[in-house]
Amino acid sequence: MHTIKQLFDLAGKTALITGGSRGLGLQMAEALGEQGARLVITSRKQTELDEAVAHLKQRGIDVMAVASDLSKESAVAPLTEAAMKQLGHIDILINNAGATWGAPAEDHPLEAWDKVMNLNVRSIFLLSQAVGKRSMIPRRYGRIVNIASIAGLSGNGPDMQTLAYNTSKAAVINFTRTLAGEWGQYGITVNALAPGFFPSKMSRGLLEKMGDGAAQRAPLRRLGDDEDLKGAVLLFATDAGKHITGQTLAIDGGVSAIII
Repeated sequence: MHTIKQLFDLAGKTALITGGSRGLGLQMAEALGEQGARLVITSRKQTELDEAVAHLKQRGIDVMAVASDLSKESAVAPLTEAAMKQLGHIDILINNAGATWGAPAEDHPLEAWDKVMNLNVRSIFLLSQAVGKRSMIPRRYGRIVNIASIAGLSGNGPDMQTLAYNTSKAAVINFTRTLAGEWGQYGITVNALAPGFFPSKMSRGLLEKMGDGAAQRAPLRRLGDDEDLKGAVLLFATDAGKHITGQTLAIDGGVSAIII
């Protein structure tokens, strides 16, 4: 029988976190690293990665960085290889990298649609497939956490105009369910987090447009902060959640629980 402390312990485990240089990705990197996991974080910009690595190392976290643009299929194999070289194997994969685009559905550019879909859906499939084949399936162990959104749980009114983003996040949720069903036989759990409104570079424009409205929509009357994903990602990434798979957990202050 394990203690709660042991169930949430990640000593000896390894993790690859996409979009890990800032925002929600950096928050999750802090959580996994503080519990003892060795990390590889990735994003497109080396300067942001360097800042994130310095920040994490100040907290005593064992972390390395690999710059990679996951909107391009050609980036997946080199990233997987680099992470395997650094870590030896990959126990935990956090698929967090994502993009959004705002435009009326009738005028939504095809190029923008493809940009959102390639990063938010296609890259998650390709990276999960690569890590699964190279590390998780052979070792009969893995924890995959996909970052969806409450935008994937419902539609929007005319003020939001994020058709591609909502569609992509709904796809992530069903990708999570389906992959969980296939890979459970290998000891791999696949779950998703669906954040609500968190201040970030991606959400800045929308939050400025909404003003206090974003926080007031939530029963808890607040936005997410720089700690609110930590407990949830640890549940899905550790043995505390070893009997949970195919699930999506909304972290949104209660927004998805009510009709607005």
